[in-house]
This record gives sequence, structure tokens and C-alpha cells, in this order.
Amino acid sequence: MKKRKLGNSNLEVSTLGLGCMGLNFGYGSTLDKQEAIALIRAAVEMGVNFFDTAEVYGPFTNEEIVGEALAPFRKQVVIATKFGFEFQGGKSVGVNSRPENIRKATEGSLKRLQVDTIDLLYQHRVDPNVPIEEVAGTVKDLIKEGKVKHFGLSEAGANTIRRAHSVQPITVLQSEYSLWTRQHEHDGVIPAIEELGIGLVAYSPLGKGFLAGKIDENTKFAEGDLRNILPRFTEDARKANQELIDLLNKFAERRKATSAQIALAWVLAQKPWIIPIPGTTKEHRLRENIGAVSIELTTNELQEIETASAQIKVVGTRYTEQMEKSTGL
Repeated sequence: MKKRKLGNSNLEVSTLGLGCMGLNFGYGSTLDKQEAIALIRAAVEMGVNFFDTAEVYGPFTNEEIVGEALAPFRKQVVIATKFGFEFQGGKSVGVNSRPENIRKATEGSLKRLQVDTIDLLYQHRVDPNVPIEEVAGTVKDLIKEGKVKHFGLSEAGANTIRRAHSVQPITVLQSEYSLWTRQHEHDGVIPAIEELGIGLVAYSPLGKGFLAGKIDENTKFAEGDLRNILPRFTEDARKANQELIDLLNKFAERRKATSAQIALAWVLAQKPWIIPIPGTTKEHRLRENIGAVSIELTTNELQEIETASAQIKVVGTRYTEQMEKSTGL
């Protein structure tokens, strides 16, 4: 597996990472713990060394799975996790990035991940009640104490990124980015992180599974699957958005690849400091996703995709209005 540097930092990771959330959170169905551990270890054997989790996934249980799975490979891998929520009765009840909560979350993550130091610690969502300078300062202290190596933000806006970066250099921004979610090209975020030398970790690079081409208007999602409430996944939206799958399939057929591989290859071609972290619960999908790393789209192919996709109107917003309010601050 080739590697990429995240921005101007010394953090080098596999070109493709593994988003671990969906192993037991977010999509209704969950893997048995041992199956999840086996999948993560299979990813290591295939060359993946970058794994993404968060305290809110479960909550807490996803970190435990990742920690147990990667314990034998600790020196070979980079583990990213996130703080930023308040919990009551085992459920998230809103954001909380007060310094004392960041410290509490960090201590919990260190134990669950079975590590002495967290490689990459993100603020999961911006807390409008806590100045970002205070958040960055707290993480700066944690770095000085040896509990954290790198600082990241997730779904933050350009102004927040700049303010935080002035206190503690940000290594990575994690945000949704794919062929059908490209808002950061137009809202100042990608120009800002490029200027500051910050890498981009692209979550949902396969559009929460849609760009893999296996979801259509007849697909039924499990109870508890977040796609049941997302505007882009209504039956009408899925039907309308098949036009984008048709475009991916055209290039997949040409390159003897799959639509998922073309979608991931497109993300990888955008900038050399972007790392996609697709998730999966199936080993054959993991292998398929990793296959995208060897597909280099030509300049002409990228221009063809750009021209054709510009004519396609994506139907439905990526999040509900309420969910979107917690991003881009």
C-alpha cells in the first residue's frame, strides 16, 4: 500500500484508511465483536495502517473494538479518535468541548484504545459555547503531556480552522468529501487547509454506500440506520441520483473496475494530501476499496467526469437541517 503525508506534518499513513464507525454504529446492523476485530486485522494485513473511531460511536464500544483489534500491531498503525460530546444514560445529549470534558474524554479513549498516546485527536463537532482557542489550547497541553501526538478538527469552517491553527497547529481536517458532496471546494475550507498545510481525511467518500452502486429506490435500510432520515436517501432522491451511478459505471466498465473504485480513485486524484476512509463490514468490500489505490485516473478522464457530473443535479441535502447546523461553524 502506498502512503501519503497528511498536509505539512510528519504524519504519514496508508493512502486509504478504514472508517470503523459502521462496524457497530450508525447503520442499524452491527458486526459481532470478533467479526469486527477480524475485519480490522484483515485491513492491517492488506496494508491499511490508518484507523478512525470516536468515543460517540457506540458510544464507547467502537473504540474498545479498535483498541483490542490493533493491540498486536500498535507500532505499525495510526489510530484517530474524537471528543466533543456530552453523555447521559449511555447516549449523546449534545456537544461539550469544555476543557475538563476534553480531558475526561481523552483519558477514556486512552484506556479503551489500550494506548499510551493518541496518534490523532479530533474535535468531533465545533462547540459554539466554547471558544475554539480554548479547545486548541487544551489539546496543546495534552500534546505537551505526551497524551496526544496530533490535533484535528472535524466538519469545521474555514474561520474556525484558522483560529484553532494559530493556537495549536492542526494536522488534519476530517470532513465529508466525495463526488456528490463537494461543498468544501466552494466554502473556503479546501483553500484554507491547502494554504495552512493541513491534510484532509475524507469520510463517507462512497456517499454512505450510495456511490458503490448497490443502492437503488427499492433498497430497505435497517431500523436505526441513519440513512432512513437523510434527505438524500429518500426513495425519490435515490431514484433521481442513479444518474451519478450511471456515470461511475461508465468509467468502471472502461477501466475494468467497480463504481466504488472509480469513486475512491476520483477522491484520491483531487489532492495528494487527501486520505479517504471508507467503512465496510465485509472483507470482500474492503479488498475492493483497497483496489482503488492502484487506479490512477488520467487528466482526460478526470475532465470527463468533471464535465459530466456538472450536468447532474444531486437531489437531496446530505444531512437534515438540524444535523447540518452542527457543521461548518
